Amino acid sequence: MSIPLVDLKAQYFSLKDEIQAAINSVLSESAFIGGAFVESFENAFAAYCMAKHCVGVGNGTDAIHIALRAFGIGLGDEVITVANSFIATSEAITLAGATVVFVDCDPKTYNIDAKLVESAITSKTKAIVAVHLYGLPCDMLKLKELSKRYNLILIEDAAQAHGASINGRCVGTLGHAACFSFYPGKNLGAYGDAGAIVTNDADIAKRCRMLANHGRITKYDHQFEALNSRLDAVQAAILTCKLNHLEKWTKKRRAVASIYNENLNKNSNIVTINPPPNYRHVYHLYVVRLKERDKTKDYLQKCGITTGIHYPISLPNLKAYRYLGLDKGAFPNATRLSGEILSLPMFPEITNKQIKYIVYHLNKITQRL
Repeated sequence: MSIPLVDLKAQYFSLKDEIQAAINSVLSESAFIGGAFVESFENAFAAYCMAKHCVGVGNGTDAIHIALRAFGIGLGDEVITVANSFIATSEAITLAGATVVFVDCDPKTYNIDAKLVESAITSKTKAIVAVHLYGLPCDMLKLKELSKRYNLILIEDAAQAHGASINGRCVGTLGHAACFSFYPGKNLGAYGDAGAIVTNDADIAKRCRMLANHGRITKYDHQFEALNSRLDAVQAAILTCKLNHLEKWTKKRRAVASIYNENLNKNSNIVTINPPPNYRHVYHLYVVRLKERDKTKDYLQKCGITTGIHYPISLPNLKAYRYLGLDKGAFPNATRLSGEILSLPMFPEITNKQIKYIVYHLNKITQRL
């Protein structure tokens, strides 16, 4: 049996006619940049997130960069984020002109350890970028309390968390703004790069829109130099179509995760993530921890099971951040996790037969090693 980590083809073929109709509607109107298709998606996604405003942009990295700049964050400022994420999170902070300050992750949730954030705050700290890693929301209640106490901007990196929530409140409305990626493999994925910024602040939404479109609102009235990072209409039409199916897909992801949990939690050699009460995990990735991760990965590959590592090097340990002169021992949880985590196949179309096959071989090899 051959099982991919993600099966985008299966999703496409289940929606082929709808997707083609959406693309054809854009082509027939020749409305490729901005316009009704983009506006329709922005309105629909804002409503989905229970937010007032959505600004489509070129990708998720730009979304974070633009959001930071919209709040006036730049040269001389410090921005706190977690040590275990994709480089897009920290990269966007640096691109905005600020200095990235890493904080270790919680060993149970793998999200930023909110208890450590306060000690990282200095007079230069202006914002926190909280990453909802793998689809599990951060401890936003604690982070929000810190942001109020120290007058900090709280931005959600929700690139992996479309539809996640805490106590019924969606990510995207838990901070001052939230940034989403619609990279093809995301829970809500485009057929190319795409992203969005969600906020309840009308002034910030307007500034984000200007920052993404050459510093303008009308065609030639450029009020400042900015970027060219716009969500194109073809991707917007595709995303609008797929948004109608997102809740169905999310329920399936959560059902798959429940089956994994039921069958893997009995194995003392496997550690799974258990969300806190009232946290809705949307399982962009299903991640386990294993002491013999690499041997397990190799064995599963021989069985036809594709797995992933998200992420094999913690951010402070990347060559890109040597210039910060960080102590490698300062982020023990992130460093340890990078050598133990393994992402199992997770997509809505996965079958019970495939899950059973994965569970059988994972239990088999971990009990042998």
